[in-house]
Amino acid sequence: MSDNVFPSKHPLVAHKLALLRSVETQPKKFRELVREISILLAYEATADLDLKPVEVTTPMGQTIGHELTYDIGLVPILRAGLGMVEGVWEMVPQAEVWHIGLKRNERTLEPMQYYAVKPVEPHVQVCLMLDPMLATGGSASAAITLLKSWGVKRVKYLGLIAAPEGIARLQVDHPDVPIHIGAVDSHLNEVGYIVPGLGDAGDRQFGTA
Repeated sequence: MSDNVFPSKHPLVAHKLALLRSVETQPKKFRELVREISILLAYEATADLDLKPVEVTTPMGQTIGHELTYDIGLVPILRAGLGMVEGVWEMVPQAEVWHIGLKRNERTLEPMQYYAVKPVEPHVQVCLMLDPMLATGGSASAAITLLKSWGVKRVKYLGLIAAPEGIARLQVDHPDVPIHIGAVDSHLNEVGYIVPGLGDAGDRQFGTA
């Protein structure tokens, strides 16, 4: 595995991914699992963020604590990425949330942008891109390109499941972006779905399968 790809080794992630994959898992439980796995992935993906010392008053007196030096942006890729926001936002409640809408052309498998609102004055130091499935990598690559055009200097990708093809695409287009993923699966099928995967993450979250 490349130096910038970080499949989770956490037992809870593996356990919850098995439940997430199952055809028996209904939308309500599916959404809960997406949120829970996202919390665990955010914990791992933010381990290298810088801190600064701050003075804290406790009931017993003064001490030195630490706080993040970064302003953070959360960027869900619509619509499937919406399910990841709540969990990550709980971990970093001060974060800004931006939205980028991309849909895949089912014939060419390339992304088509249908929604993007640029922040008035982007000032975050790091963006966490939230996209459950890294399949062909086209949507993730296009979204990262857009973020960089807005002036974002540092992006981290967070996803539930990736295909090797999507990882390879992202590494070629954006080798500076670390990929934090729940699991790396076998391959893409002839219509661009991850195998074994879990189906369509958006449809399964929102009950539209």
